Amino acid sequence: MNPKMKCVLVLLIVLMPVLLTAQSPFPKISLGVEESENPADFVLTLKILALMTILSLAPSILIMMTSFTRIIIVFHFLRAALATQAVPSNQILVGLALFMTLFIMKPVITEINNEALQPYLSESITQDEAITNAGIPVRAFMLNQTREADLQLFIDLKGDGDVATPADLTFSTIIPAFIISELKTAFQIGFLLYLPMLLLDMVVASVLLSMGMMMLPPVMISMPFKILLFVLVDGWNLIVKSLVEGFV
Repeated sequence: MNPKMKCVLVLLIVLMPVLLTAQSPFPKISLGVEESENPADFVLTLKILALMTILSLAPSILIMMTSFTRIIIVFHFLRAALATQAVPSNQILVGLALFMTLFIMKPVITEINNEALQPYLSESITQDEAITNAGIPVRAFMLNQTREADLQLFIDLKGDGDVATPADLTFSTIIPAFIISELKTAFQIGFLLYLPMLLLDMVVASVLLSMGMMMLPPVMISMPFKILLFVLVDGWNLIVKSLVEGFV
C-alpha cells in the first residue's frame, strides 16, 4: 500500500472517536407529507402543479399554435436543397425561426396583453374572462391559416356536425387542423425550393457524364453553384419576406 494512504488511514482511525463524540450537530434533511387543516394549502399546491404543467407544455404550445412550425420546416428543406449539411446549424435556424415567430405573432401578443393580461392584473375582469379574451386572437390567427378541408376533417372525426360560427369550434378541433395545414404549406414551399436546385444537380451530372468523370459526385460540384445562385438572388431576403407575408 502507498505510504501516503497508510498515513491517511491511521489519521482516520485516531480521529474517529473524536468525530463521534463531537458536540457540534450534523445537518438533517427530511422530506415528508403532513396533514393540513387549511384548505388554502391544498389549493396552493394544485396551483403550483398546474403552473409547472403549463411551463412544461410551453414549448409545445409555441411550436403548435404559432408560425414556428412552417418556418422551421422550410428552413430545413432549404438547407437540404443546398446540400450544405449542418450549415447553418440547428441552433441558428431555430433562433431565427423563434425571432421570426415573435415578429409575426406580435399583433396577437399585443392584443392578448391589452384585452386579457392587463385587465386581469388590474382586477377589472375575472380569470375565466381573461382566458376567454386571450383565446380570441389566437383562435383567429389559426383559423386564418387553416384550410377548410383540414378543419372539416376534424369536425367530422369529432362528430360535431354542422358548426354555425367559428366561435363554436374548440381548440381541440382547431389546433390539429392548423398543424396539418401548416405542414402541407411548408412541404409545398419546400418542393418549390428543391426544383431549381434539382435542375442544377441534373445539369452538373450531365456535364460530368459527358466528360467521362463518372466517379466524381455531382453534389460536390453543384454545391458551390447552388450557394452562388442563392446568394445572387438574395435568397434569405426572399424566403424570409415570403414567409412573413404568408401570415399577413
